[in-house]
Amino acid sequence: MIEVETQQGGPLVGRLVVVGLGLIGGSFAKGLRESGLCREVVGVDLDPQSRKLAVELGVVDRCEEDLEAACVGADVIQLAVPILAMEKLLARLAGMDLGSAVLTDVGSAKGNVVRAAREAMAGRLSRFVPGHPIAGSEQSGVEASNSTLFRRHKVILTPLAETDPLALAVVDRLWRALEADVEHMQVERHDEVLAATSHLPHLLAFGLVDSLAKRNENLDIFRYAAGGFRDFTRIAGSDPVMWHDIFLANREAVLRTLDTFRSDLDALRDAVDAGDGHQLLGVFTRARVAREHFSKILARRAYVDAMNSNDLIFLAQPGGRLSGRIRVPGDKSISHRSIMLGSLAEGTTEVEGFLEGEDALATLQAFRDMGVVIEGPHHGRVTIHGVGLNGLKPPPGPIYLGNSGTSMRLLSGLLAAQKFDTVLTGDASLSKRPMNRVANPLREMGAVIETAAEGRPPMTIRGGHTLKALTYTLPMASAQVKSCLLLAGLYAEGKTTVTEPAPTRDHTERMLRGFGYDVNVDGPTASLVSGGKLTATHIEVPADISSAAFFLVAASIAEGSELVLEHVGINPTRTGVIDILRLMGGDITLENQREVGGEPVADLRVRGAKLKGIDIPEDLVPLAIDEFPVLFVAAACAEGRTVLRGAEELRVKESDRIQVMADGLLALGVKCEPTADGIIIDGGQIGGGEVHGHGDHRISMAFSVASLRANAPIRIHDCANVATSFPNFLALCAQVGIRVAEEGKS
Repeated sequence: MIEVETQQGGPLVGRLVVVGLGLIGGSFAKGLRESGLCREVVGVDLDPQSRKLAVELGVVDRCEEDLEAACVGADVIQLAVPILAMEKLLARLAGMDLGSAVLTDVGSAKGNVVRAAREAMAGRLSRFVPGHPIAGSEQSGVEASNSTLFRRHKVILTPLAETDPLALAVVDRLWRALEADVEHMQVERHDEVLAATSHLPHLLAFGLVDSLAKRNENLDIFRYAAGGFRDFTRIAGSDPVMWHDIFLANREAVLRTLDTFRSDLDALRDAVDAGDGHQLLGVFTRARVAREHFSKILARRAYVDAMNSNDLIFLAQPGGRLSGRIRVPGDKSISHRSIMLGSLAEGTTEVEGFLEGEDALATLQAFRDMGVVIEGPHHGRVTIHGVGLNGLKPPPGPIYLGNSGTSMRLLSGLLAAQKFDTVLTGDASLSKRPMNRVANPLREMGAVIETAAEGRPPMTIRGGHTLKALTYTLPMASAQVKSCLLLAGLYAEGKTTVTEPAPTRDHTERMLRGFGYDVNVDGPTASLVSGGKLTATHIEVPADISSAAFFLVAASIAEGSELVLEHVGINPTRTGVIDILRLMGGDITLENQREVGGEPVADLRVRGAKLKGIDIPEDLVPLAIDEFPVLFVAAACAEGRTVLRGAEELRVKESDRIQVMADGLLALGVKCEPTADGIIIDGGQIGGGEVHGHGDHRISMAFSVASLRANAPIRIHDCANVATSFPNFLALCAQVGIRVAEEGKS
């Protein structure tokens, strides 16, 4: 009888029996024996030497040769025998009195195991939990048993309709005790997935090596084989008997996958035969990023994961001053739009200075998913082979956008008029952010859009609906909503007009003109008429003023600083941070002003200054909405009181930036009071202490800057997402004199 785990972590089961003491069975037995979740672990194996070694190596408590003797009093029986031996083993077990023992297995194909179980054990399937650990090693046998083999590896359980939930829970708990990543899946789905991800690659490797080995020039082929050949064909050294069994056991799913691959291979051959470089480039560019892309979707991670950690901590040392010349990464807003409009243009668009951060990469991958051939990014250079306004293709599945709200909101406008359905998804943070601000006006245009509760992602956009032009006044200033509707207007019948209550960034309007599309701007109103086309162009992305803002504030608050920020975009809809700092007494000058690709840029020289508190003019709020976290730090260092109003949008960013910054400033001894639409900050001394980034890159970077005026170190928790918008932030900090680094690193 299965025992209940005690609160002190006592046994979950009384007796575990593992049949088959190879690498997988032995590792399962050894790991659970060491975990203490089983009172006794019993091994069964036909080989006397394996039984002897299993006891000597501490893999099991005892071993039996006789299956029936071993299973007496068993609570859980794990079947770890070759997959084609499973049928006979199940038949033998069916003739025994197993009581209420739970049966489970480790076979890599589930359909044939389940069929054998149904034939042998009809009416007793409630205690059967099929399973498959996706783990292994080049070593084999009981002597290779490793109690940590399954740590951070997938284990797929495929419960049947008849499976008792309590039996499933026990098997699930045992695998989790081995620190495996357990998932539940239908039998048929498991076999299809494994046929594609494991069985087909092995079949191709075996087949390729055998094919080459039979050719006359085989010796030279293997003599000059490079790393790619060795990497791909390494798995052809796997156990032939085991894989023979697997292919026979899962032949239906393998054949379906093989037929699909054969069709794709024929298309690839035709492209080579025809000299179709565009087709080849599309396959190669998609394939290059595919593995990493899908692994991030499965883990719901960001596209840039260079600082991957559950709680990556920045340690910021107090004091310092800034000097030198730097160029911060490219503007994120312009990078997004360059991919979108370049993809919809006719011809090839070259982009320089592209921001290789998570959000912009999410947009890039979305258009790859819709059939656009995109080369790069490489050192900020991207080449986009446009398909025209009506050339997008249905994506193979949901479009995953990581943490990028900009991608989701702008794409929804473009996709609302396509002929195909799309689903837009994101990570946990993006899945909490409101999308009705774009969904509702798009519905007024005739789009059919479904969202989760309260208008949150995922967004399902139904294709095939004709859009009607809209005249719309934004209830709240938002460049993302404005851009979404203008992009939808490219397809809508008639003239689409958007009026905003306050100026917001106008990159979409400027870039549309740069691609040759007529956009009319009259004060707060922008409008366009459908029916035109976009023509490919060259885009040089200026440095992002939102990224520059951290260094503008840093040099302003650190006495004796003088820093030059090169080639920064000074679009008048984005320069609120400069205007606000100047009102506070900041010393910022614009040098070498020029226009690049329709966008004004300049070098910004900033010197240390004595800042004073101000009432921030509400007309500047939309022009600095992303820069307020670091502006709050400037206010904390200023003499007197700073008051912000009219910034309620800050509460629905990656975090509630008003509350999160207030909490952090209070923890550092700064007097402040959050309000519904802003904050009141009394400047003064900043102390050291512990603050939290809450997964919001701008919060983490703002508190890094605060250390310049702190009287003790600041530890900033949850900083992994800094890579999303500013991949080289820490390197630039070190270059100019801000003493912040990952904790534990110099």
